[in-house]
Amino acid sequence: MKKQILLATSNQNKVREMKDDLLIFFDDVLSLKDVNLTIDVEETGTTFLENSKIKASDVSSKTNIPVLGDDSGLEIDALDGRPGIYSARFLQNESYETKCKELLKLLKDKDNREASFTCALTYIDKINGIEKQFVGKCNGRIIDAYQDCKYGFGYDPIFYSYEAHDVFGNIPKEEKFKYSHRGKAVKMFLNFLKEVYHEGNIRNR
Repeated sequence: MKKQILLATSNQNKVREMKDDLLIFFDDVLSLKDVNLTIDVEETGTTFLENSKIKASDVSSKTNIPVLGDDSGLEIDALDGRPGIYSARFLQNESYETKCKELLKLLKDKDNREASFTCALTYIDKINGIEKQFVGKCNGRIIDAYQDCKYGFGYDPIFYSYEAHDVFGNIPKEEKFKYSHRGKAVKMFLNFLKEVYHEGNIRNR
């Protein structure tokens, strides 16, 4: 039987970022659209971990496929950690270009441009009774002006990564994933799977 995983996110950009790496262990990486499911709960958590679990738990209650929930966002020091867990809901219904430019306005007179991206993943496998969480983080700063970038999505055009030595929006997906918050969280998840598979604790489906 095929090993499958269902990503509990409606953001197709996140699906594309994670899919190739997850295919190392899974035969199929499914999106909510693939199985005609939606997330029907509000993100009422106060942390990325809490919100990733809320989403993963909701989707897991509707299927027996192992589920991976993602919650992530941008935290800016000079804005007291905003937009943080509200990154996707900041200026809701506006484009990310508009969101990025509004953040740059808020930082106009700020000397401190330090920022970080955080990604929290929650893995739930009901069949095997496994629930595990992972957190990836990357540090950087917010640049002075919005860039029209070839790659990336969300706040990538204004985030300069100290590890990548470039704005995330300037580097291809595969390169970005080496340094990004999501790439780090997925790597932790894959290392966990290696241990569990090695011990024979996960059933093939």
